[in-house]
Amino acid sequence: MLQDDRPKAALPAGDKTNVLRSHPLFRDLERDALDQLCRYARKRTFKRGATIFAKGDPGQSLFFIISGTVKIGVSSADGRGAIFNMVDAGEMFGEIAVLDGLARTADAIANSNCELFVIDRRDFLTLLASQPVLATKLIELLCVRLRWISDHVEQVIFPELSGKLAKALMRLIDRPGAALDKKIAITQQEIGEMLGMSRESVNKQLHEWAERKLVRLQRGSITVIDVESLKVMAERSQD
Repeated sequence: MLQDDRPKAALPAGDKTNVLRSHPLFRDLERDALDQLCRYARKRTFKRGATIFAKGDPGQSLFFIISGTVKIGVSSADGRGAIFNMVDAGEMFGEIAVLDGLARTADAIANSNCELFVIDRRDFLTLLASQPVLATKLIELLCVRLRWISDHVEQVIFPELSGKLAKALMRLIDRPGAALDKKIAITQQEIGEMLGMSRESVNKQLHEWAERKLVRLQRGSITVIDVESLKVMAERSQD
C-alpha cells in the first residue's frame, strides 16, 4: 500500500519540466502545454513491494516514473503470478484505463523504492483534447505497447527455454531507460513469471550461461555480458 499520503514538497518547476520533457510523449509539447502538465503532476513515493494499483481498480490516474522500477502483472488466488512488463525511470504506465475509463487490466507493484508523478485522468484528458501533437504521440505509444504485447505472447509460446530466456533478456536490455551496462534489476523468480517457467528451470539455464561468461548473476539482478551470443540464441529460437 502507499506508504506516505502526506503532500510532498513540489519539485522546482525547471526540474519537473526536464523530467517530463524526457519522455517522447511530451517532448514536442509547446512550453505553455508542458507548463500546464507540470501543474497537473503530483509527486508520490512508494516503497518496494507497495501496490500502486490493483487489477479491477478504477483508472483515475496516469503514472510517470521519476526513479525506480515498477512491475506490471497479475496474480492468481493460489499465489501464482505472471509479469507482463517491467517499467523503468523515464517511462509511463496506466494509460489504458485512463483513456477508456474502465478498470485496471493488471496490478502495478513497486519493484524498488519509487518516486512517481501522478496525473489525474480528468486533467490529462483536458490537455489531450487541446494538443493534437500529444494525441498523435499517444497513438504511437499505444502501437509500441501493442507490439510489445504481441512479442511477449510470441516469446511465451517458444518451446525452448534457452531461446525464450535469451529473447527476454534482449528485450529487457533494449527497453527505454535500461541500464547502459546491461544490468537488469530482476529476480529469477520474476523472470520465470514473465516466461511462464519455473524458477528452477530459469536458474539452471542462467547458471549454465554464467559459467560460459554470457551473463553475470548477482542477488536481484542479471548482467548481460555477451550480447551477441544471446542475440543469436534468441534469433535461432524463431526459426
